[in-house]
Amino acid sequence: MASVKEPGLEMQDTELQYMDRDEASSDQKGDQKGGTTLGTVIDDHDMQRMGKAQELKRNLRPVAALSFASVLQATWEFILISNYEGLYNGGMPGFFYSYLWTFIGFGFIIASISEMASMAPTSGGQYHWVSEWSSPRYQKFLSYITGWMSVLAWQAGAASGSFLTGTIIQGLISVRNPDYEPQNWQGTLFVFAMVLLIYMFNVYACDLMPILNNLLMILHVLSWAVILIVLWAMAPRQSAQAVFVTEWKNLGGWSSMGLSVMIGQLSAIYGSLSSDATAHMSEEVKDAARNVPIAIAWGYFSNGIMAIVLIITFLFAMPSVEDALNDPTGFPFLYVFKNATSTAGVNGLTAITLLTVIFSNILFNASTSRQTFAFARDKGLPFAKWIGKVDPRRQIPVNAIGVSCLISCALSLINIGSETAFNAIISLNVAALMYTYIISISCVIYRKVWFPETLPPRRWDMGRWGLAVNIVGLLYCCFALFWSLWPGDVEVTRENFNWSVVIFVGVFIISVGMYFVKGRKEYVGPSVIVQKE
Repeated sequence: MASVKEPGLEMQDTELQYMDRDEASSDQKGDQKGGTTLGTVIDDHDMQRMGKAQELKRNLRPVAALSFASVLQATWEFILISNYEGLYNGGMPGFFYSYLWTFIGFGFIIASISEMASMAPTSGGQYHWVSEWSSPRYQKFLSYITGWMSVLAWQAGAASGSFLTGTIIQGLISVRNPDYEPQNWQGTLFVFAMVLLIYMFNVYACDLMPILNNLLMILHVLSWAVILIVLWAMAPRQSAQAVFVTEWKNLGGWSSMGLSVMIGQLSAIYGSLSSDATAHMSEEVKDAARNVPIAIAWGYFSNGIMAIVLIITFLFAMPSVEDALNDPTGFPFLYVFKNATSTAGVNGLTAITLLTVIFSNILFNASTSRQTFAFARDKGLPFAKWIGKVDPRRQIPVNAIGVSCLISCALSLINIGSETAFNAIISLNVAALMYTYIISISCVIYRKVWFPETLPPRRWDMGRWGLAVNIVGLLYCCFALFWSLWPGDVEVTRENFNWSVVIFVGVFIISVGMYFVKGRKEYVGPSVIVQKE
């Protein structure tokens, strides 16, 4: 089958295609056919155009898709529990302002991702888009490397969530028992327990996830409201001048405060990641070309606004940055909770936060496994046939879910030998994901500038502002990638070294080597099997 993306290939009339697609969106196929849940006529058309068989259940409707995006991203929760680096390098004002520009910068990325997800709603995401819209001369190589880096990014993200929940449980033990001295290997065992829970939910409770998503969305909002009310009503109050003007910190010993804040913005970036997770669930969303970009965009901006309110509340409730960073638990948010409530109150507030984070990890693994499954389906990974297999009864990629869980366990082993393991894992997540964004957005810019007629019709469109949004999003990706690989301290030791640089470069070299050894012969890239309209 020929590629639809060769330069010069003319598309049919765009307005007519939009009209036909919108009319078809209301024409639902039967929910069950041969044990497979199907979507709309448009979903079937998109899958045929991309040359993919419908193997997964399309059981996520619009509200469930939006709930999935919001609960998985969990911005206010991750900003609350993973802000050490932002306070360490930047202090109160640095942490606040870095999140503001991160929220704006990521907004351009999310708009670009939403548009691409509408044109090609596939679990593959970035590597598929690169294959379709890059120059035919480079599509196989660029798509293959992007696929590997996308797998790395999502696997690192899945590991970071389990790492957080496991080590926070250690922190809670420290609150109840001040004599307890947390050991790194114990934290790793807690991570293993979290991973086992994630596997059980994603495999054996998969049919309940659409309903559970909606219930978790309610918990996500109510928990946010409870924490805000408790902190404003019971916590000691900082001055507005301290929060927004004076309490800058450069505890990493950098040459200037500006450089310190640039490095500390990693906390803000981490909280904004995974906004595009619903794109990797596209083959399980009904009317995906419309509902996936809506879920991505609304999920991101609603989460971001909630996070801004939470950050302001959190900073006003923090009596001292230094004391928060030196708290025996290792988590500044537990220090803030202890200053506002009793031990029982700390446990209660942490429990409702952890509950949403745990379910965010479960959904994150679901999205991660779909991305891994899709790349294996296109023969981009070793043992591709096994990883890309779909369980015929459950209609989910069980093997890919298991592989994702094993990788999370492997990455958590870094914690045994390094006190800054979490920063290394999230740096790896940021760097690899920014790389995939840079390549995919660059490819869509290339098409818009030189061959706009070859892009598929889209039902989520930025109109005349689209190209400008893409360019700004690309520039922000480069900015975030550059700063994500820096260490937290100017004096680098074996303990505080940012090992993400080594892993990132190592996986990049391995992926290039795999391409020339195996991928060049076996991997053809999605664009080769995309059917003509």
